[in-house]
Amino acid sequence: MFLSAARGAASAQGHVTVRAVRVDTPPQIDGVLGEAVYKTVPAIADFIQMDPQEGQPATEPTMVWILFDARNIYIAARCRDSQPSRIIANDMRRDGRNITQGDNLSVVLDTFHDGRNGFEFLANAIGGMLDTQITDERDVNRDWNAVWVERSHRDAEGWSVEMAIPFRSLRYRASGAQEWGINIRRTVRWKNEMSYLSPVPRLYGARGILRLSQAATLVGLEAPPPSMNLDLKPYAVGNLKADRAADPLFRNRRDTNAGFDLKYGITPSLTADVTYRTDFAQVEDDDQQVNLTRFNLLFPEKRDFFLEGQGTFAFGGAQTAPPQGGASSASTANANTPVLFFSRRIGLDKGLVVPIEAGARLTGKAGPYSVGFLDIEGGRNRTAGVVPTNFSVVRVKRDILRRSYVGVIATRRSPRLSAQPEGGDNAVMGVDANLSVSKNLNLVGYYAGSHTAGRAGDNRSHRARFDYDADLFGLQIEQLAVGRNFNPEIGFVRRADFTERLVQTRFSRRPVSLHAFRKVNYEAAFDVITNGAGKLANRQERVGVRTEMQSGDSWSIGYNRDFEFVEAPFALAGTPVPAGAYRSPTFRATYTRGTQRRLSGDLTTARGAFYGGTRTDAGYRGRAELTPRWSLEPGISINRVELPAGRFTATLLTTRSTFSFTPRMLTAALLQYNSTSHLFTTNVRFRWEYRPGSELFLVYSDGRDTLTHGLPALTTRGVTLKITRLFRI
Repeated sequence: MFLSAARGAASAQGHVTVRAVRVDTPPQIDGVLGEAVYKTVPAIADFIQMDPQEGQPATEPTMVWILFDARNIYIAARCRDSQPSRIIANDMRRDGRNITQGDNLSVVLDTFHDGRNGFEFLANAIGGMLDTQITDERDVNRDWNAVWVERSHRDAEGWSVEMAIPFRSLRYRASGAQEWGINIRRTVRWKNEMSYLSPVPRLYGARGILRLSQAATLVGLEAPPPSMNLDLKPYAVGNLKADRAADPLFRNRRDTNAGFDLKYGITPSLTADVTYRTDFAQVEDDDQQVNLTRFNLLFPEKRDFFLEGQGTFAFGGAQTAPPQGGASSASTANANTPVLFFSRRIGLDKGLVVPIEAGARLTGKAGPYSVGFLDIEGGRNRTAGVVPTNFSVVRVKRDILRRSYVGVIATRRSPRLSAQPEGGDNAVMGVDANLSVSKNLNLVGYYAGSHTAGRAGDNRSHRARFDYDADLFGLQIEQLAVGRNFNPEIGFVRRADFTERLVQTRFSRRPVSLHAFRKVNYEAAFDVITNGAGKLANRQERVGVRTEMQSGDSWSIGYNRDFEFVEAPFALAGTPVPAGAYRSPTFRATYTRGTQRRLSGDLTTARGAFYGGTRTDAGYRGRAELTPRWSLEPGISINRVELPAGRFTATLLTTRSTFSFTPRMLTAALLQYNSTSHLFTTNVRFRWEYRPGSELFLVYSDGRDTLTHGLPALTTRGVTLKITRLFRI
């Protein structure tokens, strides 16, 4: 047997080699580790800290076994703890937001051993499980769901876990002997200690597990010969709906539907997906947002079909989800960067659902190439005035150097949004590159153009970004330009007709004398935006201090001095804002209580000038653990605005309650109130994964108008029952 515990097997870069062991009798997946194989096969041990003492041995022992048979890979771990009563595990639901914030064990598998792409499987001490698809060490799809089994067990020595991951849930090059990348991270939350099987530099922080180039090498594994590798997942759904705001209004309208999703492994590394009469009735409502800007809001994708393989279609370093609360890193993606493929443009229009008749997708690897092809046929929605529309996307990336790529993308929408009855298409093409010059330095850029009949000229966009992000120093320099007629109609453009030049820097220290502080970051940025005519549109200067505490808490303070020139008058919550030049100094402070605590979250406040008046913000978004199975996620945002033409207060209240019966069965309720839209909404979902990959959903939702006297008046209501069944052939 080969032991990774023998550190003499490490490479010059500190990477280690571990061996998988074939077993004739599979272990029982119960988390107990009672089988004889765990006594006869030596364990993998000697984890190395990333935080708080980089490079030192882990203070709590972790022992791991990697086994396999003809069908599955088995990963088991004994996580010893000197104070087991302090183990933190407070989220049991699958893919729960808080699973990573307690004690957990995370395994990443780089099945192509390219140091770029892989799959993450994570479990916590009470059986919560999370799976993730990783693309290019940076793009993470937490909504990717594989078929696998996991069980955890707590005892007087700590906790233990067993995972069974079917080979057919993964992608790899071919059958037979394999050489994969693997890394394993243990998090001991009460110490805020992270340790790895193969060391990961501290500069990568909590996202270090994504750095597949730092992974160990897994040998001895033999993958089974390819089978037909066909997954068929039919569904049936029934709806009962009422809409008193419709014209004509309707009550208790019944509707049924059926369809299927099909997944076929063309090769071990290329997968085709086909969907027919796609249905997303089980998807949770969008989290509402308050818009106090002149620009569009970005709502993240939540539909499973579009979430899988999302990283393959990412282009130019754009972000596809709005920034979360709390202090952000200086290297956060630029929110103004256009998204060339934004899947929410498909199947949704003017807030209404547009049926998807059929679609096909091909994603995966072909040698050094990552490929993604998508073709969707949308149906008709007479209420929204939407005609049948075809959406197509082609994405190809070529791996170069060690961790870099160059790529191209092409999108097409037919007919385009503004098409007349005689038709018309919208098309976009672009080329991008991400060059990882070193472990700290990335160069990112793209050049793209769109074609829309009647919108000729100034239809280009480009971006160039220099990003140096080391543990104690960071520097980002960027230029981004978007033409007036740049129009990706299967994408998202926050603003157009501008050129932005940005410089931001960060100096960090790890103070030895201040024991409560793990890291202190001093940040500054200068951001200038000019319009297409070269006239100054925005200028922002900002400075701030952001801390990371040993306890897991953090706080930040910042000061912004903004200039904005408004060319045309507009309105905020019905209050007019005249054209003109505005200067807006703002002070902002945030305190984040660590998510491992029973009561956690972000508390924010800000005050400053705002379009000739003032704006005062206060908010809280967090989580309260009532029991390990039951949690509340309250949120409140109050924005008080006083303008020369009037004053208003924009209030957003949200509460999400989740109760997990088991890791695969839960009930979740989302209640939201938005004062700017005068809307109170309720969304209650019951989800039961009654067997791996097969699910039952029961969903209730309603919307109420808060402008009426007395209790809010019901405007919409719906009840949905949906069942799916996975057949693996």
